Amino acid sequence: MKPAVRKNANVAEWAKHSPYDRYFDFIAPDADRYAILLERINTLKLNSAAIDIAGNRHIFIFPPGQKSLRSSGGVFPFNKLSPFLFSAHYDRVPGSPGANDNSIAVFHLLNTAAILAKRGTDKWIVVFTDKEELSAGEGTENLGSFSMGEKLKSWGLEKAKIYNFDACGAGGVFIFSTTTDLILKNNPRPNLRKVSKNIAFLRDYALETAQKLRLDRVLLAPTPFSDDVGFLRAGLAAQTVTMLPVNEADQYEALLRSRPDFGNLIISGEIKKPAEYRRLPETWRSLNNAQDAPSRLTPQYFQSVVDFMVELCAGVRK
Repeated sequence: MKPAVRKNANVAEWAKHSPYDRYFDFIAPDADRYAILLERINTLKLNSAAIDIAGNRHIFIFPPGQKSLRSSGGVFPFNKLSPFLFSAHYDRVPGSPGANDNSIAVFHLLNTAAILAKRGTDKWIVVFTDKEELSAGEGTENLGSFSMGEKLKSWGLEKAKIYNFDACGAGGVFIFSTTTDLILKNNPRPNLRKVSKNIAFLRDYALETAQKLRLDRVLLAPTPFSDDVGFLRAGLAAQTVTMLPVNEADQYEALLRSRPDFGNLIISGEIKKPAEYRRLPETWRSLNNAQDAPSRLTPQYFQSVVDFMVELCAGVRK
């Protein structure tokens, strides 16, 4: 059954335009987010496939004309090649609207996929991941990106250039996460040296793209866990991209200068202690609870995120 569309004359102007015109349905308390996402993909006539991996429902979008897993006889598209793989999780914590985490990045990627499809750009995959939000007692092995990463390797996607977009709706400062760098530094394993090298490549290319677009501000900093950690657990490199308001980015940068150990607190989980948790940027403290509301979004920066995604594919570096 096709999900009902909510009519609201007072909806924000940006949410009246495709593909964002189902955004407020997507963050509604009773939303079937999986069904709404599939409806958006079908309306945009994107080449997609829904694939269940370890009980998690992931949705893949491919360039027009690219054979799907089913029609190619079980061979995954881009087998043994290195396409761009842009990911964003579509699940949310119960009780939270999930306005920033991670609904807006999902719609940015829908927009990006529609643009790339019209331009005829090839060698890219967009994937909406399930099970990024963990319940109490669960660890990285429960992340949907972990089991997906294992499957991607079996499909010959070890060389995919993975960029993960999370909480990209508040602020105009791009944050390129260094969390996986710290994890690798704290847990040196010879078999992960190649992953470390690949992460450095993804980071450098992201910085080159930011410079090409003349983005106002970019910050390299540790961020809360996201799908990049699951991909890392599976032995794949991934670069997470998020956003912060400029005042929060300034304060966080100053904190990291005075507390170089702060990133390790995020990794160890000690950041959950009240005294340390209060030091996190306010935007991150508002995630996973009722405060993650659309009023915190900054639509004036939405296009810069989409432009960044598109440009990553446009200026392909070997």
